[in-house]
Amino acid sequence: MIVARTIAEVRATRHAEPGHSWGLVPTMGYLHEGHLSLVRTAREANDRVVVSVYVNPTQFAPDEDLDTYPRDLERDLQLLEEAGVDLVFTPTDEIMYPPGFQTTVTVNEITRLLEGASRPTHFQGVTTVVAKLFNIVEPDRAYFGQKDAQQTVVLRRMVRDLNMNLELVVCPIVREEDGLALSSRNARLTPEQRDAAPVLHRALTAARDAIAAGERSGNALRALMRSTIAAEPLATLDYVSAADPHTLEEVTGVGDEVLLSLAVFFGDVRLIDNMPVRKQ
Repeated sequence: MIVARTIAEVRATRHAEPGHSWGLVPTMGYLHEGHLSLVRTAREANDRVVVSVYVNPTQFAPDEDLDTYPRDLERDLQLLEEAGVDLVFTPTDEIMYPPGFQTTVTVNEITRLLEGASRPTHFQGVTTVVAKLFNIVEPDRAYFGQKDAQQTVVLRRMVRDLNMNLELVVCPIVREEDGLALSSRNARLTPEQRDAAPVLHRALTAARDAIAAGERSGNALRALMRSTIAAEPLATLDYVSAADPHTLEEVTGVGDEVLLSLAVFFGDVRLIDNMPVRKQ
């Protein structure tokens, strides 16, 4: 496994085998089984797999958890080598955003809702760094998890709108046995908060089951998720949503498909989760 810290190293490795297909898994490190499932999926479909490990500062607002975001590069590299990754890109801020950097990539409309409403600067940071990674690596395919549902919608729009020559692959959420979606931020939960955190999945499951039982009112589904979260004393709701999975606009009535999602604070740790529901 090659560990590259510069763009030149990545490009030299990438172009040394021009006939091979490459899959990219962008991460912010502190890897867990969710990340490794993306790596395995990429491994199955590509000749070579590259993983980026970079905590991108531009997607954090000044009052968010950039400084406390968990990091363990040595452990990450060990896991990636065991997973059969060919190339790991571990840039510094100075490499990704050199002095004088002033160009950003912005996707409008769908970034103003949900996560974008709570974190107004977040998606511009995401789209800019991902566009840079796509240009640096030039992957045939890039792999992202469904847990960041809005991010996948935004990145698909960016790829389409800018005619990027790659396939964006979205992989299922990986969960703990109690339903909690795997996240690097879970490591920051206290034991009591960790015990309470599966309430996100319970809220989503309650809404899904209500749909299966015939509920079609978007307001009723949102109210059900809110009441489920409210019943957990350690949880503070940021938002709940029952939205069109393509436009992310809130639905009044559920049709063939709906994206249920929510964001919840446990102390200063903010967790997100979602569940796409399709009519059987």
